[in-house]
Amino acid sequence: MMVSRRALLGGLALGGTATMLPRAALAWKTGGAAAYPATYDFIKGFVDRRELAGTLAAIGKGQAAADYFGAGTQAMDSARPVGPDTLWRLYSQTKPVTGIAAMLLIEDGRMTLDQPIADFLPAFANMTVQNTPDGSITDVRPAKGPITVRQLLTHTAGLGYGIIQKGPLRDAYNAAGILGGQVSRLPIPGLPAATPAPSLAEFADRLAKLPLVYEPGTQWSYSVSLDLMGRVIEVVSGRPFDAFLSERLFDPLGMASTGFRVPASAAGRFSTNYVRVGPALVPIDPATSSIYLDPPPIPYGGGGLVSSARDYDCFLAMLLGEGETDGERIMTPETARIAMSNLLPEGATTKGSFVQGEGFGAGGRVSLPGSPTGEGVFGWGGAAGTIGFVDRARGYRAAGYTQYMPAEALPFQSGFGPAFYKDVMR
Repeated sequence: MMVSRRALLGGLALGGTATMLPRAALAWKTGGAAAYPATYDFIKGFVDRRELAGTLAAIGKGQAAADYFGAGTQAMDSARPVGPDTLWRLYSQTKPVTGIAAMLLIEDGRMTLDQPIADFLPAFANMTVQNTPDGSITDVRPAKGPITVRQLLTHTAGLGYGIIQKGPLRDAYNAAGILGGQVSRLPIPGLPAATPAPSLAEFADRLAKLPLVYEPGTQWSYSVSLDLMGRVIEVVSGRPFDAFLSERLFDPLGMASTGFRVPASAAGRFSTNYVRVGPALVPIDPATSSIYLDPPPIPYGGGGLVSSARDYDCFLAMLLGEGETDGERIMTPETARIAMSNLLPEGATTKGSFVQGEGFGAGGRVSLPGSPTGEGVFGWGGAAGTIGFVDRARGYRAAGYTQYMPAEALPFQSGFGPAFYKDVMR
């Protein structure tokens, strides 16, 4: 089995968590299958065809309790059905969480959108840029401008990604342990063995020594920028990144099953992750021996969280409530609206990227007037097939969950949104 790093981790790519269920834990609801028939038929079909072990949808209207409906089990060899509290590797669906955390510090007045990150991380003061993207890492020029907070949030800082880049820069990222997350304890043919940087501080310092792929602020390029944002948040807040997330987001929202590690007490709720090899599903990270049962090397802000559908729905409900849900205000309405607006720097291009024709906000895609859904949609997906978003114009929050890689191997992630809109736009 040979699997390329980019194919495995996918286009939306790059997961720990707590020991109890969140507050106000609701019973499993079955009404969603009738309320959202196109979505139900879509997700159930993958299980009926034995393409996936289990699938789940979580859909809520306004601030009403979500409907959860699913099919299948937590693993092909498990009898435990998926449910609202099953744990899933979010991978890049972590990015909007980190983006919102950064917006909290902006609201606090601790930093601004267009502030250079060198104000907090001096090693990034004098960056260089490859003269040929993905070419030599010694044939470089001084960057014309600084990397800013806005650019980190929107993947326009010019940074690279080991799952995207080719050639010397990719090799340099791997050698420096500048990774976007973790996949398995098992060796994976096609993926280089790499030792992750041991801390966010070391991650940032090593990254600062390597050239950028593009001039800051000019090109949308999927990158480790939200992982680097985790280090910015640490420095600005004076708190470890994972602690900041818990204190400002997870604890107030009751997201007790969300974090960067799955404790032994929650392992029974954890799903198995698979890799698609032709028509077969091969377990790449079995739940019972998962790499996420151990503490991660660093809390990856771009792809490290594990969460449940119930927990992530709390996060989406807060976004849909413009910073408030269940009587808990996390941020002001103005900050929430800014976070979910198009924050792309003026003049930055998305041409040729997988967000071409769309906007980008604080860690997630933003729909524009010309989008198929129109304006108002904000969200993102993950490398193992998950996806979550809010539609502010129609007042919905929606998420789909399963576990397989690469996300492009099956149309679950790409087809979830269209199936959902068949239900809400009929």
